[in-house]
Amino acid sequence: MKETIRSLQKNDLAKDSELIIISDGPRSDKEMESVFSVREYIKTVSGFKDVSVVERENNLGLAQSIISGVTEFANRHGRVIVLEDDMISSPYFLKFMNDGLEYYEDEENVISIHGYSFPVQGRLPETFFLKGAECWGWATWKRGWDLFESDGKKLLAEILRRKVGTEFDFNGAYPYVKMLEDQTKGKNDSWAIRWSASAFLKDRLTLHPGRSLIRNIGTDESGTHCGKTDRYDVDVSREPVIVSGIPIEENWMARKEIERYLRTLNPGFTAWARDRINRILH
Repeated sequence: MKETIRSLQKNDLAKDSELIIISDGPRSDKEMESVFSVREYIKTVSGFKDVSVVERENNLGLAQSIISGVTEFANRHGRVIVLEDDMISSPYFLKFMNDGLEYYEDEENVISIHGYSFPVQGRLPETFFLKGAECWGWATWKRGWDLFESDGKKLLAEILRRKVGTEFDFNGAYPYVKMLEDQTKGKNDSWAIRWSASAFLKDRLTLHPGRSLIRNIGTDESGTHCGKTDRYDVDVSREPVIVSGIPIEENWMARKEIERYLRTLNPGFTAWARDRINRILH
């Protein structure tokens, strides 16, 4: 958390931003001391327009804590920027989030703004749209979050009914359908896969930066739902990413570039996925 806060404090817009920190309750008595320690640190945080803390008495777990927090503050403020405590931000992260929120506020087809960009080999546009939504440093409006469907079984059934599983899996490059299926079976408690599927099924778009404004440090096995890997490592941009008018449609060049990268993460997944999805659909 400290690294997340420190990097956010270096953002130009930090002093103009209200920071709301949600501290979930301990999962057991053994965690009470560590939760207390984190809350003592939170009380020392400064450098923002205002800092407020929500201290939950009970443990809601990652998914429900995120869902309830985003719902509450999106309803209260009309928009929200969301960072989990293992995200390191570029000094220009808040600028990109706020510029995107302002620029596309009235564009119903745009559901969110995302800060992370995959370390692809090719060059990506300054900004681009992809269908769906992501979770590593992001922002949305109340109108966007209102489309969130928490029932993973409904989402999975709709993906299978419409036979869009291969598309959701980036043409069979990454096991998003399986992640959603696992969520319905209680094998994971991911809110993010439900957020992604909700946006995807509504044909909504997310604005992405061509240079990453977020680095996830939870892929060292310290993050929930993240195993140990360095394949997502990036250097955050030391220059601002400019939000400007681009076609409000999915950028197929960027999608193909990301698809190629995702295939390197799961080289044996594509053939298995196509066979499995075909058997499900037929």
